[in-house]
Amino acid sequence: MALILDDKRAVVEEVAAIAAQAHSAVAAEYRGLTVTELTELRKTARETGVYLRVVKNTLARRAVAGTEFECMQEGLVGPLILAFSMEDPGCGARLISDFAKEHDKLITKVVAIGGQVYDASELKKLASLPNRDQALGMLMSVMKAPVEKFVRTLAEPNAKMVRTIAAIKDQKEAA
Repeated sequence: MALILDDKRAVVEEVAAIAAQAHSAVAAEYRGLTVTELTELRKTARETGVYLRVVKNTLARRAVAGTEFECMQEGLVGPLILAFSMEDPGCGARLISDFAKEHDKLITKVVAIGGQVYDASELKKLASLPNRDQALGMLMSVMKAPVEKFVRTLAEPNAKMVRTIAAIKDQKEAA
């Protein structure tokens, strides 16, 4: 069923609003996937905070115009599904990457982040980015390390003295 002009405008506005808020975008060709497989992909996307949408390429080009994903307009060719990462930059790439491991018919075409378009081979790098909780954990461990080292340094003279006294005690008991 063909979309009328008002429906097309609504789709463009919806995708443009999502693209304006998204951290990264991945365009993947879904040719050959069954309806069941696409439903499974959509369900996983909802659970992981990824906006997933099949849009006609001309409408997608209009929707990303004026956003940081305008750079991916050249790569929007063929039957594509767009995945916009809403929570962290790597969640859309992780979704597509994990799903493509099980379903070889899902082929990544374009990856975009920060106004730069990348080849499909960069999907693994984007997917390996830590999520928010992992990044906060890494930051906290880096911030905590100097304090821990300082406390160990302050405690070391006392611990060394106790070990020395214990060694002298053991030596006198042995003699």
